[in-house]
Amino acid sequence: MKRLTFLVALFMLANLSFAGGLLTNTNQSAQFIRMMSRNASLDIDAVYYNPAGLIKMEDGWHFAFHSQTIFQDKTVESKFPLLNDGSYLGKVKVPVFPTAFAVYKSKDWAFSFGFGPNAGGGSADFERGLPSFEIPITKVVPGLAGLTQINPALAVQGYDADLSFSGSSIFWGIQLGATYQISDAISVYGGVRYMPSTNAYAGSIRDVELNVAGQMVGAGDWLTQTAGMITGLASQASAGAELLGGTATSMQQLIDGGASDFTLAQLEGAGYIDAATNAGITGGLLSLGLTQNQIDAMNLATVQGTYSTAAATYAGQATQLIGTSALLAGTADQMGDREVDTKQTGAGFTPIIGINISPNEDWNIAAKYEHQTYMTLTNSTKIDDLGMFTDGDEVNSDVPGIFALGVGYKGLDWLEAQLSYNMYLNKGVDWGGNVRDGATGATVREREIDKNGYEIGLGLQFNLSDNFAFSVGGLYGDMGIADSYQSDFSYSNASFTPGAGIMWKITDELTFNAGVSNTIYFDSEVTFNDPDVGSYNEILGKTTLTFAAGLSYSIF
Repeated sequence: MKRLTFLVALFMLANLSFAGGLLTNTNQSAQFIRMMSRNASLDIDAVYYNPAGLIKMEDGWHFAFHSQTIFQDKTVESKFPLLNDGSYLGKVKVPVFPTAFAVYKSKDWAFSFGFGPNAGGGSADFERGLPSFEIPITKVVPGLAGLTQINPALAVQGYDADLSFSGSSIFWGIQLGATYQISDAISVYGGVRYMPSTNAYAGSIRDVELNVAGQMVGAGDWLTQTAGMITGLASQASAGAELLGGTATSMQQLIDGGASDFTLAQLEGAGYIDAATNAGITGGLLSLGLTQNQIDAMNLATVQGTYSTAAATYAGQATQLIGTSALLAGTADQMGDREVDTKQTGAGFTPIIGINISPNEDWNIAAKYEHQTYMTLTNSTKIDDLGMFTDGDEVNSDVPGIFALGVGYKGLDWLEAQLSYNMYLNKGVDWGGNVRDGATGATVREREIDKNGYEIGLGLQFNLSDNFAFSVGGLYGDMGIADSYQSDFSYSNASFTPGAGIMWKITDELTFNAGVSNTIYFDSEVTFNDPDVGSYNEILGKTTLTFAAGLSYSIF
């Protein structure tokens, strides 16, 4: 029987992100959701998007609070041939996604504070687990196919299991910085963001069952019982080998005396063996499947050879059955319930610089650079039946650097426009191995980046009056990943996001913003190679719907 391999899946969920890079959330304000382009902002959300532009705000205190509600579906369609059902759905829910900004502006200086989920910020639930959880279980069925050669009633025809996984990720960003006006046209910014971060994973594999001859049975118990039965068969085969071998050995003295060419009847007639011995040898041959006519024609040498061959066959069967029994017992141990409950925590710092250039009142040009955030997360593990999250172990979780450009135009009373570009320096980060490969038994590949990721967005605001505006915008992004990056645990797809919303200036001090966006991800079809079944494809998809609202208040 082919050796069974049951590699329990790795519990791993990449940091959730909603608008931005592989890890980074750029959806940091309601204004962004309604326009999808804010890199040249001169409003209070410039604390995040264009901090050098804060110098354009009026002197005084400015405060803002925004929240978003986000719904994301993550779909995996696996073509792995042994799965019962290759469709998997993960639901990400973020009821509250808060961001807050504060600015104090005085003459040539502006001091700012920002707070929000710069990465993650939600939880994902996969009620059926993921293909990488289930694929190792599917391989048990063909691995047990050889049992039918022992007994057709042992035919294993299918499997079932209760799989679940949930994960959450939140990388908070606490940003402090200062903006200085060099001239009427140029201002600069320097600041730092502190990022305390937490990932939490919980999952289980329970109640693995096998379909044996049309009946569902608990995998562990059935395999244990079957192993015991096969051990009994091995004992019988071993005893038979010993008996047959002993009988063959007992004939050697007669053969050495020259009786090898005599039949059993001739040996009995000549008095070399008695009737009882003849009957015993004949009965043994009959049990091996020979006919009486065949036995009557056999000489003693042939009889001994038949017994010796049968003894070796039984001995081989005994050895094989003992191996099968041990294999089933080991597999039974692997079919028990497994659970993981762990949390990873750590923190990092992100240096940030920016420049804002306003050549005239109509145009504004902004640039910002966020340095790579070096971060290590430490495991705090309650339960780890898979041995994948050793308590106290550390894992790398760097956040890529970002270079951002923005151009804003306010040349018309009724129209404002912004064009934004973000480059995510993904090639500078070690993304580690593809955990999918490790879960399915394939050689683990390094997760690679073909080119640095980018986003380009355009937003238009139509000023319907001095106090009310309507805006629309769109954002396209492609993170430049290679196929080796993709797995059902963590994947990135190119996307397009339209957004729309309103701005209502309730008073000179109080402003309300609201918006909605819908991210459309382009499906990614990836080929995986399994060491047992060969290559197969999976289609990885996402959709994200976001609602946002915020209030800003100024004290002049």
